Amino acid sequence: MTAAAERGTTTVTERAVRRIAGRAAAEALPGEAGARATKCAASVRGRRARLALGLALPYPAPLADTARRVQEHVAARTRELSGLGVPAARIEVTALSAETAGADAAAPGDAAGPGPSPATARAPRRLWSRRGLPVAGIAAAGALVCGALTADLVRVHTAHRPASAWRVSAVHWLAGHGPGDPSVVAAGALTALLGLWLVVLAVTPGLRHRSTLRAPAPRVVAAVDRTAVESLVRDAVGEVAGVGPVRVRARRRRVAVRAGLLFGERADARAAVTAAAGGALATCGLRRSPRLRVKVTPEAVWQPPQPDTETVRRREAPVLGGVTEGKA
Repeated sequence: MTAAAERGTTTVTERAVRRIAGRAAAEALPGEAGARATKCAASVRGRRARLALGLALPYPAPLADTARRVQEHVAARTRELSGLGVPAARIEVTALSAETAGADAAAPGDAAGPGPSPATARAPRRLWSRRGLPVAGIAAAGALVCGALTADLVRVHTAHRPASAWRVSAVHWLAGHGPGDPSVVAAGALTALLGLWLVVLAVTPGLRHRSTLRAPAPRVVAAVDRTAVESLVRDAVGEVAGVGPVRVRARRRRVAVRAGLLFGERADARAAVTAAAGGALATCGLRRSPRLRVKVTPEAVWQPPQPDTETVRRREAPVLGGVTEGKA
């Protein structure tokens, strides 16, 4: 009998646990229109795994009962398939699907006239950032300077006290430095650069890491982070047979996929990777479908597949009178 130390160990990765939990969540939500798992996180420590899932549920729906059902099923199913100890999964309802609500809300409006359908609703090309941090910084600096100057003027005119030392020093410094002074030129250049930066912020949309989606309902604007698109494409390509490490880089107009080939035909693997990545992008529902660029590179362990013996024999058999020797 083989000793326990020589039998080896079986390791279940966090990626495998995450996929099992995602499939289990889908099993627990059969026939629920618009119900899906939006995110799934897993951590494995020894023989125990912790799960956290985000759910999008239809409206209206019994949220507590549905979440409890998913929680119990995901924990039991993951425990059964992975062999790890799984306590109750942490469930977070991240969204209520607008599909059911949109259908219910559209019924009363039929009498008044047809409204815009989700398929024809216009979605913005880009989301505009509110530029909260630059605006807050400039407003805070301006408020600080104006507040200090106002407080000093009020103190001088109401309490008849002398002006503050910082204001007197500033006035003396400005009186002694003309327009050609290097320090004044440098301050003017910095001010011009600050103004140019503000103009660029005002005329550019920002939020370059987000892509807008096709409008799921009228007057609904939705966007997805490009890291989420990269994760979806990476998971879809990773399930292709023979594909090893996968790197995905999503941009506004292009998605680049680099996959390592472990075994199999390179052309077939590239076609399968292209189909998997294209399907994952289609499920994202992006407003503008980006161009897909796929590159499959053989890994160090990859070897060209050997043709079968029958094919080699037929290719090498001499032809006699239009009929191969093997068939004569």
